[in-house]
Order: sequence, then C-alpha cells, then structure tokens
Amino acid sequence: YLKRAKWASAIDRHDDMVKFMNQVVSYGEDLLTTEERDLLSVAYRNAVGERRKAWRTLSDMAEKVSNGSKGTMTQYMEDIAEEIGKLCEDVLSLLQNQLIPGAASAESKVVQVFYLKMKGDYYRYLAEVQENEETAKEDTVKAYSAATSIATELTSTDPIRLGLNLNYSVFYYEIMKDKSAAVRIAKGAYDDALTDLDDMLEEHYKDSTLIMQLLRENLILWSRN
Repeated sequence: YLKRAKWASAIDRHDDMVKFMNQVVSYGEDLLTTEERDLLSVAYRNAVGERRKAWRTLSDMAEKVSNGSKGTMTQYMEDIAEEIGKLCEDVLSLLQNQLIPGAASAESKVVQVFYLKMKGDYYRYLAEVQENEETAKEDTVKAYSAATSIATELTSTDPIRLGLNLNYSVFYYEIMKDKSAAVRIAKGAYDDALTDLDDMLEEHYKDSTLIMQLLRENLILWSRN
C-alpha cells in the first residue's frame, strides 16, 4: 500500500493516496516511519485542500450571484463541505485513536507535536465550513494548545514548531477574528527563530526559512489591515 500511495502522489490522485495511507496505518504499527507520516499528511492535506479551495471559491461567487441561483450554489457548497467533513473526521479518528497515543508511548516530542498540530489543522478546516462551528473551534484551540506546550521542548527554528505557530496564528486571524492573538503568536515565533538563526540545523534550513518568510508576510499584511 505504501508503494501505491507513492504512485498516487506522483500522478496527483490524492483521494487514492488517502485510501492507501489508511491501509498503511490500519495494518502497520501505531508509530509510523517519517516517510509514512509525511505521506499521510500530504495525502489528507491535498485531498482536503482541493475541496477547501473549491468551497472558498464558491463562497466568493455566492456573494455576487442573483438570489435565484444562490440556493443552488449554497447546496453545492454544502455538498463540498460534507466531503471536507468526512475526510476531516476520518483523519481525526486515526490521530485520536491510534497515532497520537502511539507517539505519546514512544516519547517522541517531534512526532507528538506533528500529530497534535495535524489534529488542530483538521478541526480548523471543520470550523471553516460547518455552520455550528463552536465545538470545532474549541477542539482546534485544545489541539494547538497541547501541541504548543510540547513544542517548547523543540528548538525555535524547528520547522514543525514554526509550522504549528504559523497555522495557529492563521486560525486566530481567519476563524476567531482575533488579530491581536494572531499577531502575538506569529511575532513570538518569528522573533524567537530569528534570535536562534545561527544555531539552525542545516537540514531544517530550507523549510524553516520558508515558514519564517510566511510568518513575516502575514505580520506585514495583518498590520496593514
């Protein structure tokens, strides 16, 4: 199934990739290899990402169409939201029931943060498209907060820690509409990483500097708004 997941990734068949990686998790150990973990993340991120993009585009279009067409478009958005919800619930079940407990028993801080961040991400995506999203918001905060607590044991330039703070800050800005919290999280992560830049591990350089650039761009944009 791992080989099939790689083939599906190569030809951008992300739904197939999700199916194959579910099989890898189901028949494998609770603690995935780094390669398996990354493939699982890519599979769900792309499968959900395609649908999130479609949902957002329709949401923008719905504001401009006539009332006669709005009902049909809203139904289409609900259909896509249902697909997003199904994918999110699937990956959250894997994380909650298998992957997070497995990472905790292995005492791997990097893997724990990775999965808790992932858990926060998919609750965030649910909060984007669900009408009654308060529970999803609360669950997002719980997951990101738990990840943040453990991430303090990683270096400030670690790409997983930086990615967590990037997504957490975006959640506060876009979903919670709390600009001050978003800026605080993003600026804290950026400033800490900038201070420790000289100590950054070489294998982290490409990913970490890219995320730092995204944090900086968000801070500039949010200050303008």
